[in-house]
Amino acid sequence: METILIHVCCAGCMSVAIERLKNDYQISLFYSNSNIYPLEEYEQRLADVKKVAEMHQLELLEDPYDETDWLKYVEGLENEPEGGMRCEMCIEYRLNRTGNMAKERKFDLFSSTLTTSPHKNAEFINRTGYEVSEYHGIAFLPLNLKKKDGFKRSVELSKEHKLYRQDYCGCRFSKRE
Repeated sequence: METILIHVCCAGCMSVAIERLKNDYQISLFYSNSNIYPLEEYEQRLADVKKVAEMHQLELLEDPYDETDWLKYVEGLENEPEGGMRCEMCIEYRLNRTGNMAKERKFDLFSSTLTTSPHKNAEFINRTGYEVSEYHGIAFLPLNLKKKDGFKRSVELSKEHKLYRQDYCGCRFSKRE
């Protein structure tokens, strides 16, 4: 069975990915979200990610939180609208970190749960995943987890397991919107 490192944004989105991939892949999870603001929000989301990882007995790797580094990456894009260039750079940042970790840890491939959200462009995420894949020399699994009522299922799983559901994407700029 191939090993996969999945970037996780939150427990709800992660739950759908696990449900859909657990029979075909040996899953490990990567919480890499230095974009999330404030730190308390990051920790609240991480607590539920840990809960679901334990429930499924999956390895969870945590990227060190470094909002300063993330802010440098998106510098100059602070006033971009939600879904614009800042968001694309944010996705690129997190997929790069995931691809790098997957290569370092010798996984067969990597992917992301970001495609669960109806607010995220799966085509862009997958295209970026392929670019990161080529750069790091590790395979990428394209997903569109919102298909087949994936987002709806993430809401159901969140209710069933009493998981926190945030009301903004995560960064300080999306919070103000």
